[in-house]
Amino acid sequence: MVRAAVADRPLDEVAQLITLLEQSPRYARATADALRAVGLNRSVDDVTRLVVLLTRPPRDASGADEAIRAAAESRPVEEVTRLMALLRQAPLEPHCGQEAVRAAATGRPVEDLVELIGRLADERGGTHPPRQPEETAATPPAAPREGTPVPRAARVRFRSATPPAWPGRLAALALFGCAAAYFPAHQDGVSLRRYGFVLGLSGVCLLLALLVTLRPTAPPLTLAVLVPAALAATQLYAARFDSGRLSRALDLTLAPAWAAGLAAVCAALAALTALVVRLASPPPHLNTTERLLAEAQRTTD
Repeated sequence: MVRAAVADRPLDEVAQLITLLEQSPRYARATADALRAVGLNRSVDDVTRLVVLLTRPPRDASGADEAIRAAAESRPVEEVTRLMALLRQAPLEPHCGQEAVRAAATGRPVEDLVELIGRLADERGGTHPPRQPEETAATPPAAPREGTPVPRAARVRFRSATPPAWPGRLAALALFGCAAAYFPAHQDGVSLRRYGFVLGLSGVCLLLALLVTLRPTAPPLTLAVLVPAALAATQLYAARFDSGRLSRALDLTLAPAWAAGLAAVCAALAALTALVVRLASPPPHLNTTERLLAEAQRTTD
């Protein structure tokens, strides 16, 4: 009887019927059934108008929650989107719109919820094109429509998570120069062991230069700092304190001793610069997370 009564009667009569039912605890079940019937069977415009009637002072703002929940949980997504828009535009307490959001968020399948979030975002601010990683706060956001809440994060600056390439290239070039400087110039009158020792130093620098060129990550760059630094220290030790086989072996380098040592120092400094830049750059997944959070924040409230 209650469901039939609220299906076709004018809204003011439905509101009067619900008000009379609420006056006695024995009709609590009938009151709930009437509200649910309105939420399920009347149009969303009728639901909104009835909510306005049932929440006018001195009535409580929660007087129409059952109708709101029934409509938000069971109706098609496009109707729920319109219901939320109407509730937001009507002269109602924020509680009514919040109740619709809670009912939709907890009582619908996740697929419907995703579609509803997208529709609400489009309805409030229009679709947003994908943001580029280099976007800055220089461009102000579009002015919100009248009655639309302003997003809490409308101006976002994203930093690129990719470190610049020039430090790695500079380090590789310096390592190639170091390899050339330590290449043995001749083998005449030199033992094979000494020649192989100097050739090995040049080969190590060349290998590091190739590694840094192909993969300028932290491990190769760390080796690219340590090896030339060790060469420079060895060159300095041989020039000042050693007058034996080490000095005679290092005399085989293509460049003079001072030039080879200087090339090693430059290579170590260049690799250290590239390593510092690499370690100071945020990882790519962090940048992606920041972008996702910022985009999600734009569609809330």
